[in-house]
Amino acid sequence: MSDFVSDFWSIYITVIVIVGIVGLTYLLFSQSKTTVQKGEEVKTMGHVWDDDLEEYNNPLPRWWMLMFYITLIFGAVYLVLYPGLGTWKGIRGWTSVGQYKEEKAQAEAKYQPLYDKFMKMDVKTVAADPEAQAMGKRLFQTYCVQCHGSDARGAKGFPNLTDNDWLYGGTPEIIKTTLDGGRHGQMPAFGAAFGEEKVKDVANYAMSLSGKKHDAERASRGKETFTAVCAACHGADGKGNQALGAPNLTDNVWLYGGTEKTIIETVTNGRNNQMPAWKDFLGDGKVHLLTSYVWGLSNKAKAE
Repeated sequence: MSDFVSDFWSIYITVIVIVGIVGLTYLLFSQSKTTVQKGEEVKTMGHVWDDDLEEYNNPLPRWWMLMFYITLIFGAVYLVLYPGLGTWKGIRGWTSVGQYKEEKAQAEAKYQPLYDKFMKMDVKTVAADPEAQAMGKRLFQTYCVQCHGSDARGAKGFPNLTDNDWLYGGTPEIIKTTLDGGRHGQMPAFGAAFGEEKVKDVANYAMSLSGKKHDAERASRGKETFTAVCAACHGADGKGNQALGAPNLTDNVWLYGGTEKTIIETVTNGRNNQMPAWKDFLGDGKVHLLTSYVWGLSNKAKAE
């Protein structure tokens, strides 16, 4: 891989580009010499197809030639001003990273006063502000919809943010903590430790906790295993533990689905969820707006 960052490749690319431009210029110039005087018969190139389809040596229209020359001149000027010749940075020193930072700085200078204004308000007050909610919604649609959906109702493996079922808690403080540092929810795989039959027993016991149709005999056997192993995270009553992000198994909210097949799959293979941390990327102001927007999704009555 070290060969691809040596000076040779910069020279190689530069030579190809310059030779290409010079070659095209020469080709264009050589073809522009062909002229036909008024009344003069145009000669053919000697190529004939289908008995009577001949190739004539007609000169290119001048306006067309002029467009080619303008294109070549534009290309040469561009390569002097901007990157394109190997490691040459161009007279202007432009980079995509530099442009991004410049645009980001301009945007922050424009919107930072707004962020500062809302940072002085608590989450519930911001959630009731139409302007703040419009900004929060745009932030959500930019960074969050990929996982939680445009309606924030989530999908398989991604939580619904519009109800009151929270893995880690739905207070403004906890939502902000979640956005700041992200979350890593992990359930270990028990398939090898339990065996197929015991997994089915535990799955049926989990189904019984939420009132789902289940095999009572398997559920009875599964309770012992659940109490000995699963209760450490989900609690003896199966109501979960928000400090650990362990879901409540007694309601009908299932992150991956509540069918016997899906629960067996979860117990057998475990689950591994990762939500990214946004504080360093978005900054405190945007996180505060997003916190207010997300909190307001499940607390509309309180936010109005």
